[in-house]
Amino acid sequence: MATINLRSFKQLVRHNKKRIKSFMTRLDKTPPRGLDVMKLEEDKKVWKELDCLDCANCCKTMSPTYTKKDLLRISAHLNMDEKSFREKWLYKDKTGDWMNKSQPCQFLDLKTNMCDIYAVRPADCAGFPHHNKKKMTDYMHVYKQNIEYCPATYKLVEKMRERMGK
Repeated sequence: MATINLRSFKQLVRHNKKRIKSFMTRLDKTPPRGLDVMKLEEDKKVWKELDCLDCANCCKTMSPTYTKKDLLRISAHLNMDEKSFREKWLYKDKTGDWMNKSQPCQFLDLKTNMCDIYAVRPADCAGFPHHNKKKMTDYMHVYKQNIEYCPATYKLVEKMRERMGK
């Protein structure tokens, strides 16, 4: 597996972002037959090449959205009441979602890139980078966002672009 250099990754994204987002917009507007099968096949290849623990860029630069279930589960795990947990770690954004106050995530161990609450982490974290959603076109906006944060998403989209000869 290749080690991920986040500085190089950010430069790569900056250099190719317009081209990749244009490709994804075309995919969204006129998806080819078998798009979701192709996505699953290429996704399997990506995860043979990358390991999230080499990166953790999502935890360093993004915040999950905490659901009510997440709040209850995590606060109980930390032996805190929900209100105290929210006051200590979260804020409510303009849409009413609970988000981390700080970045990197307060539960990320920066030495190991491991999550201190992995077993009870937010559902948003557990599903990231959301490649397993059934219809890619229903989540294209998520892919467009995540190419800037997740090397696996970037690599998946690039593999699909190469496979399609675009």
